Amino acid sequence: MSLVIHPAISRRSFLAGTASAAAAASLPRVTRAGPTPIREFKLTAAPARWPIVGKPHPDTEVWCYGGRIPGPEIRVRQGEPVRIVVENKLEQDTTVHWHGIRLPIAMDGVPGLTQPPIQPGASFTYEFTPPDAGTFWYHPHANSLQQLGRGMAGALIVEEAEPVPVDRDMLWMLSDWRLTSRAQIASGFGNAMEAGMSGRVGNTVTINGAVSDEIPVRAGERVRLRLVNSSLARIMALRFEGHRPVVVAIDGQPCEPHEPERGRLLLGPAMRIDVMLDMRGVAGRRYRVIDDFYDGLSYWLTQLAYEDKPAVRARPLDAPLSLPRNSLPEPDLANAERHELRLQGGMMGGGAMMGMGGMMGMGRGASWAINGTSMTSDGHAGMAPLLTLQRGRSYRLRMRNDTAWWHPMHLHGHSFRVLARNGSAVPHRQWADTVLVPPKEAVDVAFVADNPGDWMLHCHVTDHQVSGMMTILRIA
Repeated sequence: MSLVIHPAISRRSFLAGTASAAAAASLPRVTRAGPTPIREFKLTAAPARWPIVGKPHPDTEVWCYGGRIPGPEIRVRQGEPVRIVVENKLEQDTTVHWHGIRLPIAMDGVPGLTQPPIQPGASFTYEFTPPDAGTFWYHPHANSLQQLGRGMAGALIVEEAEPVPVDRDMLWMLSDWRLTSRAQIASGFGNAMEAGMSGRVGNTVTINGAVSDEIPVRAGERVRLRLVNSSLARIMALRFEGHRPVVVAIDGQPCEPHEPERGRLLLGPAMRIDVMLDMRGVAGRRYRVIDDFYDGLSYWLTQLAYEDKPAVRARPLDAPLSLPRNSLPEPDLANAERHELRLQGGMMGGGAMMGMGGMMGMGRGASWAINGTSMTSDGHAGMAPLLTLQRGRSYRLRMRNDTAWWHPMHLHGHSFRVLARNGSAVPHRQWADTVLVPPKEAVDVAFVADNPGDWMLHCHVTDHQVSGMMTILRIA
């Protein structure tokens, strides 16, 4: 697989990252609606300036929520009703999609399909009760290529009913930027050639909105590390030198605790992984976190910098690694109805671009398709469903990637069991809402169609989504 990466902008050479404590959203109010309190938040989408690279470079002109990158962290308790008022101070329409949350269709944030777009100067109120504890996030679903690419993303953390025994709960919002030498966001969104290949991959990676060299840790502590890939297109494979992270949740859903294959945490755009990380390093030393997904383009994201202090404890924390499971409906695999979804298009191995009328249903600007049909942009009224599913029935979908490129496929409004890859069973009882499908491979997933509405299924490489790799599953 070839990949063109634009020159980096010079701080700590090539790609870099850091972690900083995520600021809370503007302090929520608690109102009463009968016996159940409702947590209220406000998000304002607007242009701002933010020190992505830091001195001596100027601040970067961004679009964001709450005047910061990433947007304010929204942290609520499982089963607690929330009300989030989104005010639009951009000069274009927007919406907010609450990625991974199983919520009513009217709150899903797809313009035209589930709600009218939020026009400039207007606001929209989202109300839902998160049924699942876990790591989720929010982002626009209108002009998403530019709005997400210019910084509009934030974390939505749903805490378990009982606290998880760790020393620290740490969030890393991973973002990928294409910056100029003046630390400004480069133009060229929607480049047709990039759209038909890997999408808009940048030259700078940040953690929690900033480039830096190190993250302070202390020997002996146990950290719950929440990883969120909010990039437009960059896939990451993270290795922690000298450490053995244990995966405890994928896309917010707990799994059987396990060490990742070959020690690499694989994160496509929109995917999340929670790990337990016992800090077993030596006080005063530094250990790199390396991303080596792209051949020949390995870089270190940040360093775990051990404080020169005595260890918090001599042995790892004596507490279970597993998280309490959420109440997801278990699909009936023996009686599940089966469908195959073929992912098609893009720049193929022979160099020909599928699209521009190359497949049935592919219209102007389309480079990708699912089962021969393309849906472009971010959503609109009147989108016809690819499949109509019966409410309450179990379904097994095989997503077969006929293309030369990777696709993180996201289903709105549901979580699904990841069953098999190329016919081989996937271990550790993994659930997800976004699954990474490698080139020329197939992934089997299953779920219960228990949430009525017209739900999007699309690739979360944003260039792929807006240029055709998107469809609708209707549950009625």
